[in-house]
Amino acid sequence: MKYRSYLVLVLAAAILLAGGFLAGRSASAAGTTPGTDADPLVSKSYVDQYVQWLPIMVKAGQTLTAEGGTELVLRSGKATAVESGGAGLADVTSAKDLLRGVNVPLNHLLLVPRTDGRGLKAVVDSWVLVRGAYAIQ
Repeated sequence: MKYRSYLVLVLAAAILLAGGFLAGRSASAAGTTPGTDADPLVSKSYVDQYVQWLPIMVKAGQTLTAEGGTELVLRSGKATAVESGGAGLADVTSAKDLLRGVNVPLNHLLLVPRTDGRGLKAVVDSWVLVRGAYAIQ
């Protein structure tokens, strides 16, 4: 008889736990779904500015200046480095600094360490991949 009472008690506890689990799942599913327009994981403007590589056409004679943390890749054309106060662009691919007037190699990852006017100047029309904030003058 004692065994039967114990078995009933264990079964009742299991049913209550399963019911609570199912109720909790349906309650959490009733809210907004993460990653949708109603509840984005990140904003579109953040993705556009900091995550996504944007192909930018820089016309001959124009200068692309970038904020600190911006990444640049010269994909086609010809451009020279624009520095600020003796400090250049960090060429991550070749592990060196590109100082003013130095030709920017094609397909090298460049990092702009600070927001102080660094960037690149197009010698001919050039395509540059940009990830981060920038301005063209």
